[in-house]
Amino acid sequence: MNARLVFIDESGFLMAPLVRRTWAPRGVTPILYQRTRSHRKVSAIVALTLPPQYQRVGLYFSLHTDTNITAPRIVRFLRSLTRQVQKPLLIVWDRLNAHRAVIVTRWLEHHPNVHIEFLPPYAPELNPVEALWAYLKGNPLANWAPKEISELSLATRYHAGRIRRKGKLLRSFLYATPLFSRHQ
Repeated sequence: MNARLVFIDESGFLMAPLVRRTWAPRGVTPILYQRTRSHRKVSAIVALTLPPQYQRVGLYFSLHTDTNITAPRIVRFLRSLTRQVQKPLLIVWDRLNAHRAVIVTRWLEHHPNVHIEFLPPYAPELNPVEALWAYLKGNPLANWAPKEISELSLATRYHAGRIRRKGKLLRSFLYATPLFSRHQ
């Protein structure tokens, strides 16, 4: 099949910072101020796309404040994705219950150019979007504690947008999995 390969995954960004090692002058302990007991979050759904000729890797994302990624949100994301990306699509995703929900299955039945393959259970190392999450949470958003949820949403959108323009970085997420070889 001559389809565009699409990896889709979901994740959440919490108000509490992911603390990484940092540099500081000797004897000065870095202090991260944060809102404690805040359970607010930004949920994200992301698609990494790869055309059949392995040219430019694409990044599409949708952010949702203070909510989980549900089956209706996945359908809305798929609708938007199919409008922006050439068909046919081969979507590869994990076995999240929302991916196998009735509403998603019905939508897929009405879109024969969108094919689905599931990753094996408990195999996040095969999904390149997991490498993207690790990069985003561990680099630009590490050691940062936003005061408001709007700051977190804006920063997540900003950094994901910057990553979208970095082709070599996007391709590195594919190479982080054993599914891709650097010689393709």
